[in-house]
Amino acid sequence: MTKIKITLPDGSIKEYAKGITAGEIAFDIGRRLGQDAVLAKINGNIKDLSIQIKEDSALQIITIQDKEGLDGFRHSLAHLLAAAVMELWPDTKRTIGPPIENGFYYDFEFSNPISEDDLPKIEKKMREILPKWDKFERSEATAAEAKKEYPNNQFKHELIDEFSKDGKKLTFYKSGNYSDLCRGGHVSSMKSVQPDSFKLTHLAGAYWRGSEKNPQLTRIYAVAFPTKKELDAYLKMVEEAKKRDHKKLGRELDLYTTSELVGKGLPIWLPKGETIKREIENFAIETEKKAGYQRVSTPVLAKKELFIKSGHIPYFQESMFPEMVLDDGAYYLKAMNCPYHHLIFNHKTRSYRDLPLRISEYGLCHRFELSGTLSGLLRVRMLSMNDAHIYCKKDQIEKEFGDVIKMIVDYYKTFGFENYYFRLSLWDPNNREKYINEPENWESTQEIIRGVLKKNNVKFEEVMGEAAFYGPKVDIQFKTVTGREESMSTIQLDFIAKKKFGLKYADKDNKENNEVYVIHRAPLSTHERFIAFLIEEYAGKFPLWLSPVQIRILSVSDKFEKYARKINEEFLKNNLRSEVDSRTESISYKVREAQAQKIPLILTVGEKEEKNGTVAVRTIDNKIHFGVKLDDFLGKVMKNIEEKKIKVEL
Repeated sequence: MTKIKITLPDGSIKEYAKGITAGEIAFDIGRRLGQDAVLAKINGNIKDLSIQIKEDSALQIITIQDKEGLDGFRHSLAHLLAAAVMELWPDTKRTIGPPIENGFYYDFEFSNPISEDDLPKIEKKMREILPKWDKFERSEATAAEAKKEYPNNQFKHELIDEFSKDGKKLTFYKSGNYSDLCRGGHVSSMKSVQPDSFKLTHLAGAYWRGSEKNPQLTRIYAVAFPTKKELDAYLKMVEEAKKRDHKKLGRELDLYTTSELVGKGLPIWLPKGETIKREIENFAIETEKKAGYQRVSTPVLAKKELFIKSGHIPYFQESMFPEMVLDDGAYYLKAMNCPYHHLIFNHKTRSYRDLPLRISEYGLCHRFELSGTLSGLLRVRMLSMNDAHIYCKKDQIEKEFGDVIKMIVDYYKTFGFENYYFRLSLWDPNNREKYINEPENWESTQEIIRGVLKKNNVKFEEVMGEAAFYGPKVDIQFKTVTGREESMSTIQLDFIAKKKFGLKYADKDNKENNEVYVIHRAPLSTHERFIAFLIEEYAGKFPLWLSPVQIRILSVSDKFEKYARKINEEFLKNNLRSEVDSRTESISYKVREAQAQKIPLILTVGEKEEKNGTVAVRTIDNKIHFGVKLDDFLGKVMKNIEEKKIKVEL
């Protein structure tokens, strides 16, 4: 019998008889590797597991360790969830069940509402069904045949009509007694799925196909991982994330508040939150001053004509607040600082000696976000942006871009961030209508930025087709301690602003040159987003230099209040944020309260401390130092703040 040769994931080669299906190969390889083989790729395309391999092919097995394989595993469990629901509530209407990050969901229309109290019952039924399942069997059906499988289910009928255009046959997949309309992408065998590797988490309302004009369905969410160990680790992380939730800690630590009278997405910074904001801004001002930035301040609104000139209207108008018609024209709230900075560049004649020109601002911007998308400080309508624009010549891009990357790396080192990488977003030359038509500029500037990232030895990846229409950009992606991946900072190259605003300078020969490139950069994001990130990263335990209250002095009794206040006066003279707690509560009570407020240094003074001119110090990690001389303590505290240490060192 003629054989075909398949290269296995471990690099070895195995021969199979022609006519074998991709699923049979996947199952065999899975047993050889001791893991579940999920999908098969032939010549780079995902193929159905039932396809026969009739000739030598570039076949790649996708295991559960790969993203596509993990998606297949989770999608297979979505079938199992639907099967359990249909056994428990047979008159339920099924819709779709895709894999998502960390799990899957399935949307249903129940004849009678269910609650989260029903989730354990559904899970139990899933585990009862699981041992009866093995491979997914594929079959085909016409649209008419498919609709018979779903009597009175308008959701499936809509999908069937959509998928069967041009007379295409539809595919069904069956395991055990359950069959469902599906395009494929499953595990090669459900026998490999551990019964304790998934958990149903919660219910949510979801409009059919995401439109509020359609019926609302019940979405059942689940998390799933290849092993119970991985699932338990994820669930533990979720619990930790709840403790670190910036909305919860922001309220408990009295950092910010909101009011329905003000409106959603418009945080009100309280004194402690404002202190953190101010310290971060002062740090940025100090850093940017050393780097040659010139600080400006611009209005929060401007005439409509400015935003037409900048291109925000009409391209960004849906994210701007509605226009305000005044007696001298129409105005808009500022959504971005860049148009104002371009005007500052143009307010006088520039020479090549002025370049690079670096303009910075913590500008207050407003963006219209739908109320349902707002989330604490992470997504707001008012944002204070750590913004700057660098105006330079092409031969200056490399140095300026590199300096911004170094600045970001230094910032992150100061804040103790480690889990991040850079993402270079490129244009797509096969989709040129999406971008400004300067192909040579695209290729040359992308190569410059790529070289800068390599030269700075930072971890980065490239993404095709993600660039803005006016130039390549670099986003800095974080994996937060709560499990989210987010863009924290952005560096954007812009070679269209020069045309829109007529940016130009006089060169060495005093001739006009309009080759002005603009680098937009926001290393510390916005105050709102950055502080939300910090709250969760530090679990509310801010470094000493950032902490709203750095020191709290506790007097053992009224007799020692005078000594406590004398110490406090010395701290205040040194611009420390300290306070005295002289209440007639017990020391243990006052300590617990100070710890709940995440105060880095808690000092206790009593008879011994007053007599010896010392203090007893309790740090935020609950280490206690007795008999600390006041001068020694003050010196170490000042050094800690000056060096912006993450942890208190005494």
